[in-house]
Amino acid sequence: MPVPEHSYNADMAKQTNIRLDEEVKAAAEDRAKRRGLSLQGYVADLIEADVNQSRAAFMAGAASFLVAYTDAFDAEVGEDRYPGLPDTPAKTAPRDAA
Repeated sequence: MPVPEHSYNADMAKQTNIRLDEEVKAAAEDRAKRRGLSLQGYVADLIEADVNQSRAAFMAGAASFLVAYTDAFDAEVGEDRYPGLPDTPAKTAPRDAA
């Protein structure tokens, strides 16, 4: 049987207790077994997948917001990445070609 690909790591985990009714617990144990996981690993993977999906959705929304409103922010507050420095680059003397 191949080693399941999951990110659950018992060495780094904190313990959390949950309550499940018997039917749900039995179904979860069956699904965990079919995936080659313990119930603990199966539940941890489900939670991690949900958190990662939510994080990805938030980041996509934030990126979309930035694209949509960049011009408005620039018009309102401007963009000064290096406060205190001149707006134009300093002119340098040409180098001697050796």
